[in-house]
Amino acid sequence: MQDLAKNVLGTVLQSCSTDPMTGFLRNGCCQVTEEDIGHHGVCVRLTAEFLAFSKSRGNDLSTPRPEYNFDGLRPGQQWCLCTARWQEAFEAGCAPKVVLAATSSAALEIVRLQDLQKYAVDHTDQN
Repeated sequence: MQDLAKNVLGTVLQSCSTDPMTGFLRNGCCQVTEEDIGHHGVCVRLTAEFLAFSKSRGNDLSTPRPEYNFDGLRPGQQWCLCTARWQEAFEAGCAPKVVLAATSSAALEIVRLQDLQKYAVDHTDQN
């Protein structure tokens, strides 16, 4: 497994989002750990198209689930996404944008850096 504290750019992994709180460890970072079988390594900027795609694949991220203290996600928010789901969305032509500085280097075990770079947005650019 890649260095868990590094991003795909080879520098220190940045926080993806604390509002909503994200990451397998729910610490705001897309750090992949040995326990993270879902490999939540890609920091994405969510779109309506991707949320609909994910729901169609059985992972409804937009519906609130109060029993899990989950408010549901909306377009424009950032979230640590399972790397395989990003790859699946990429292949289907509806991948969400990616914040490279907040995407774990471990994601490169599943996706290509060149593909992530095509969808790159700046961490502070919320458009």
